[in-house]
Amino acid sequence: MKELKPDICVIGAGSGGLTVAAAAAAFGVKVVLVEKGAMGGDCLNFGCVPSKAIIAAAKHAHAIGEAPAFGVSAGAPKVDFGRVNRHVRNVIAAIAPNDSVERFTALGVTVVKAEARFADPHTVEADGYRIRARRFVIATGSAPFVPDIPGLAETGFLTNETLFDRTTKPQHLIVIGGGPIGLEMAQAHRRLGAEVTVIEGDRVLAREDPELASQIADCLRREGVTLIETASVKRVERRGKTRIAVLCRKGDDEIVVRGSDILLATGRTPALGGLDLAAAKIAFNEKGVKVGANLKTSNRRVFAIGDAVAGGLQFTHVANYHAGLVVQQILFRLPAREKRHLVPRVTYTDPEIAHVGLGEAEARRSHRRLSVLRWPVAENDRAQAERRLDGEIKVIADRKGRILGASIMAPGAGEMIGAWTLAVTKRMTLGDMRAVIAPYPTIAEIGKRAAISYYAPMTRKPFVRRIVAFLRRFG
Repeated sequence: MKELKPDICVIGAGSGGLTVAAAAAAFGVKVVLVEKGAMGGDCLNFGCVPSKAIIAAAKHAHAIGEAPAFGVSAGAPKVDFGRVNRHVRNVIAAIAPNDSVERFTALGVTVVKAEARFADPHTVEADGYRIRARRFVIATGSAPFVPDIPGLAETGFLTNETLFDRTTKPQHLIVIGGGPIGLEMAQAHRRLGAEVTVIEGDRVLAREDPELASQIADCLRREGVTLIETASVKRVERRGKTRIAVLCRKGDDEIVVRGSDILLATGRTPALGGLDLAAAKIAFNEKGVKVGANLKTSNRRVFAIGDAVAGGLQFTHVANYHAGLVVQQILFRLPAREKRHLVPRVTYTDPEIAHVGLGEAEARRSHRRLSVLRWPVAENDRAQAERRLDGEIKVIADRKGRILGASIMAPGAGEMIGAWTLAVTKRMTLGDMRAVIAPYPTIAEIGKRAAISYYAPMTRKPFVRRIVAFLRRFG
């Protein structure tokens, strides 16, 4: 076998792996990148990019339906699902060159298009190459989790890896799973003309603030999405050539949901098959590779990042964040630790829901005195002008006004959460956010209004009023 001796061997060419490879190569470090599938990984080919592309198409269809409220008549939207698919494919194609073999080869990275396998703690083998690197980075991402539901395999189903290949609209899409992916795709397909039913074993968006998640659920129901919460799927049956029945139990009741297609949105599982981690003495379980806060595995030569990490947050921006921490350690020998509470998350429904830091329930477990501040979107002038009135901001602060976390349900919440991520990261206070000059009119003003509300009780304190009255005597 041909032997390669780079400084770094990266396994997986998704977002995190590509970031490590590009950053290391920029400093003149020898890198071998091993990828058995498509360059760009899940995010480019099956996840973030195509899902946001189809959401964008759905927003345009929805806007046509809302136009009469603004005095504009455009008729009923006509959706050509084949052209929607071409839009999705064009977006992927436009971004793909940034992640291509050609680009990374030009950067000086040796790209091996093959499956990687550890031969021992110091060596990876792939397509006739024996790679003995100073450090290894496992960035293999994740794959859709397929639950053990009787009849599912025989009936057939879609996942995020097959959904975006469709060129025809599902007649009635049954989504199993009410997390972010499930709700995003449910709303998008409903807006594009499909009937949609979501089945969730818990409440939808179970990780999000319960009040905001409930409001999102109400928005989807108003658009015609059927949500069945706290229901377990017992089996799936095909009835005829084009119909599917999903049999559920909700409490003591049995429910039968009939549709044309099933989309599994039941979470993801780390893609570690074939790596032979045991040969490298790397500890792992069904949830992924076990790492410390510095992302090192039980083999000190090996790091794991992104979705491959056991119990990690499965977001593209987390993989990129991990990549930076790993590069910092490998190239500069600087200590680095993951700070998970600083990672924001966004669900791209319409309105969006975004969060960073501690939620209310979590904050109450660790702080005796809290301030929970809110401001509704409906009291924002820009929101009134655009008739986008659903949602609110919810800010959590400690007794000294230090910001612990924020949740936002609003149009563009994913853009707004950046400022609050900075606030949590830098341990800023509500006074800092109150002092920010927010342009008018923007929906982001709801954040400043929430911060100002923290000081409203001071206007009613007799002592403060006496000071103001005293100072008025001096002109």
